[in-house]
Amino acid sequence: MKPSSKPDLSSVIWRKSSHSNGTGGECVEVADNLPGLTPVRDSKNPQGPALLFAADAWNRFVASLVN
Repeated sequence: MKPSSKPDLSSVIWRKSSHSNGTGGECVEVADNLPGLTPVRDSKNPQGPALLFAADAWNRFVASLVN
């Protein structure tokens, strides 16, 4: 199996959780504009690594938190 290449995240639009407080505390940011993937990163370290989730897996995860 050929390893997949990392997606280019330089042009994605990051947003903080709607549950984030305004002081920039312990937040995650997600990017919604990468088809099929949802990158997630630590807002305190925007140059650090991002976790990549399949978009449907991320949607199921978020839905499980609000139900």
